[in-house]
Amino acid sequence: MTTIITDKMAFGGNCITKIQGKNTFVPYALPNEELEIEIEQEKKDFNIAKITKIIKPSEHRISAPCQYYQKCGGCNMMHIDPEYQKILRTEMLKDCFERNGIKIPEIKVVSGSPYNYRARFQLNNGGLSEKSSNNIIPVENCCVAENQVNQWLKQNPFEKRPKGRIHLFASDAVQSAGGDNTHKFALSREAEEQVQSKKYKNKNIKQIKKRYSGTSLEQEDIVCVKLLNHLVSFNVKGFFQSNLEVLQKSIKEVCNGLVGKNVLDMYAGCGTFSVFLGDFFEKVTLVEHNRDALVFAEQNLTGINHESFGLSGAIFVKNARPEDYDAVVIDPPRSGMEKEVCKWLCTSNIPQIRSVSCDPATHARDISYLVKAGYRLERLYLLDFYPNTSHIESLAVLTKENE
Repeated sequence: MTTIITDKMAFGGNCITKIQGKNTFVPYALPNEELEIEIEQEKKDFNIAKITKIIKPSEHRISAPCQYYQKCGGCNMMHIDPEYQKILRTEMLKDCFERNGIKIPEIKVVSGSPYNYRARFQLNNGGLSEKSSNNIIPVENCCVAENQVNQWLKQNPFEKRPKGRIHLFASDAVQSAGGDNTHKFALSREAEEQVQSKKYKNKNIKQIKKRYSGTSLEQEDIVCVKLLNHLVSFNVKGFFQSNLEVLQKSIKEVCNGLVGKNVLDMYAGCGTFSVFLGDFFEKVTLVEHNRDALVFAEQNLTGINHESFGLSGAIFVKNARPEDYDAVVIDPPRSGMEKEVCKWLCTSNIPQIRSVSCDPATHARDISYLVKAGYRLERLYLLDFYPNTSHIESLAVLTKENE
């Protein structure tokens, strides 16, 4: 056993300390706590330890309200009061940008409720996966789940839930799901077939047409949610933001101040941002390699002047003319912008860029290239989609005066 005082929280949510000059990461700790720890894993360059005793706790340490905390593989910051969590995530975001040599303005925080916010769940054999284990936790109530999710968990006992991996989306914001406008939840089709044989016909959403080769969509998998003043539909098995409260606030910040005739939405997904960009621009251009997602984008942008490209960003920019666009909204995957896309943006002179990211390390890397190319980082936001976790999403607002 070793007694230590923790240093700052590192990206990933573990606090750092040094033992004989070697970095040691301590899960479920807070900065400036006096702890008794035990080394669990010794690596070449670092150690991982566990807390055996809290000698002097941080004033921000609280009792986690979840009975599954530290067993479930989801939350890892629920032992910290919610307001201090936001400060720590902001500091982690700041560290990533400063390590890339970027002088950042004050980071603004877009946040919502710390609990009962998550609408999207993946269940494995009816429960949640235990941390670092193949065991299944038969969860009956989740502190971060929306009330509609918890209602579904309550109404469907663990032993009666569908087996395998299923996708669940439930929220008061759901307008129709699973082909039925009385549902406030959607299960992936494979799961739905296990619990009922009835086939619904969607009365609320127009029939999705396959406009691209290779698409495979089932009506039972469609979810339609109301965001601000628009309806957005998507596939329950595909990606969609889990925190609808923060999503709506983030949409406003992405669109805030954008002006012009033509906007490019790169890595557009099902067109969530494009739907709202259509309120501010005469034409929206979408680029998304996942053609199933673009089928939904076409549905969502009905009545909005737009064109869609079912291509990777790297292929699209080979022939794209930057002078055609007054602004770009870009939301790449965790790996960041494709290098061809980043290079194209750096030389584009497009005056307005809104860059959204789910990984602060790759976000800081990409923004550093844009800053070196002459773009100015006007504002940086922490988009606090996942309270009680160390997951960080961010929005960078960049401008450039055309020469």
